[in-house]
Amino acid sequence: MNKLSRKLFLRTSGIICFVFVLSFLLNTFFLPKYILHQKKINLAELTSRLEAMDIKQLQNDVEKLEYDYNVTIVQAPFGSDVNEINGSVRDQLNKKGITLSKFWITDESYEKLQRHETVRKIYSQEKLETSFLVTFLNKNGTLFVIGDSVAHSSAFIQMVNEFNLYLAIGTLLLTIGLSWLIARQIVRPLTQLRQTAEDISHLSFQKSEIQTGDEIESLAESINMMSDKLKEALEALEEKNQNLRIFISDISHELKTPIALIKAYSTGIKDGLDDGTFVDVIKKQADEMSGIVDKLLNLSKLQNDSFTMESFDFTLLFEQTIHKYQITIQQKNLMLTVEECGLSNTLVVGDRAKIEIVLDNFISNAVKYTKNKRIAISLQREGNHLMFCIKNGIEHWDSTYSGKIWQPFYVIESSRNKNLSGTGLGLSIVQTILQKHHVSFGVREEHEVIAFFFTLPLANDYRAD
Repeated sequence: MNKLSRKLFLRTSGIICFVFVLSFLLNTFFLPKYILHQKKINLAELTSRLEAMDIKQLQNDVEKLEYDYNVTIVQAPFGSDVNEINGSVRDQLNKKGITLSKFWITDESYEKLQRHETVRKIYSQEKLETSFLVTFLNKNGTLFVIGDSVAHSSAFIQMVNEFNLYLAIGTLLLTIGLSWLIARQIVRPLTQLRQTAEDISHLSFQKSEIQTGDEIESLAESINMMSDKLKEALEALEEKNQNLRIFISDISHELKTPIALIKAYSTGIKDGLDDGTFVDVIKKQADEMSGIVDKLLNLSKLQNDSFTMESFDFTLLFEQTIHKYQITIQQKNLMLTVEECGLSNTLVVGDRAKIEIVLDNFISNAVKYTKNKRIAISLQREGNHLMFCIKNGIEHWDSTYSGKIWQPFYVIESSRNKNLSGTGLGLSIVQTILQKHHVSFGVREEHEVIAFFFTLPLANDYRAD
């Protein structure tokens, strides 16, 4: 017997033993009193009925009343001689098959009956192992004796208790078998759940197929759900660790070239090979490293800083940002088109300074890397949001770029010419800002044209979370 079977058996047996002991005590000490109490109630009810009945009706209905209440009713003239009354009553009882060795009406009872009081007595008949419960009623000079035999219940109660004892023993034996069967049905799925939990602890995310229709099945579903969540969390953690390794590798690669150049040109200066440009080259490479470090610090700061959400004019901010690139656009002979789609209100909610960084990144990338000399910008309403979209030409695009292009230091071409992403930190900064704004954004390719877009909630329709 396993632990659960033993525990189930002990608890069930304890309940059975408790019920048996309680039944034994109730039968022994309370059942006789209860039987007597019920018979007294029965006689009291009948007596009340007799008191209310007419004497002639009562005499006519004696047999019916005896049958209805399961009692014996006899009557005798209520005279002046107590002994004569006792003899007459005993004779009437004998005629109905009731022989009493101890039965008499005392002088005290006789006096009460003379006052038309109801008298109740119980006469013990030890030899017959019974008692006779009697109510005396004096009605219009006729003494009515209503009696009911009460068997001494000790022998009967002993038999009942013995029967209950045998029943309890049989129930205990049956409980052993039932406990084993029930525990087996419970333990089997629990064993499966334990194995599943052990597999999960070893990072083997298995599932339990348990269909019991009870709390164990609910527990199995919860463990399966936990397994799925842990698997997703582990995969996400592994992905983040992989991204971190890539990130560190990319940082090392980005810094390796300027460090190597600085080292080489420093050695050249030391060896007297400087033609007057070595210091400028070293300074340029140092500035590039400083720029990378500044962007990394800015990215880290954006990930931890809180944003200040306020209402501002998006069109005004856009015009101020695009104005900085007018000269470059003219020098590169680029065609810029801006379509506002009939917007009458461009008040949006966001962190103005951070959105300026986003616009500056998108516009600078488009100006720097467009391949068809065209830049198309559109502003339009999408429900209760304002959508900004900027498009420029590209040479090559793969569907896998859509997710990877936002990663730090990710470049599309193996030659690392940075046609789209530069150092790769700019779009990572953009992604961090837009994610902190909880808005939709993305990138898509349309016939050798790349389109970046994002939305901001309009101020009039904005509801803070």
